[in-house]
Amino acid sequence: MSEVTHAKPVAVATPPFSLSQVLPWLIFAGMLLLVAMYFISAEQGAAALFSGTAVHEWVHDGRHLLGFPCH
Repeated sequence: MSEVTHAKPVAVATPPFSLSQVLPWLIFAGMLLLVAMYFISAEQGAAALFSGTAVHEWVHDGRHLLGFPCH
């Protein structure tokens, strides 16, 4: 008869990283998120940075998707 051989599981080591390596990327991602949320939620309102309706039109569908009223 035939014998069944089982392969030993291979241990995969994850590379170590520290908070000081990841922190700048977390801050960068947080700033991008804040800027995106500003343009989606508050631009063309009382605190508008840009005149006209171009920014409003660019993010109009995103506002409705995220539940922000704009009309």
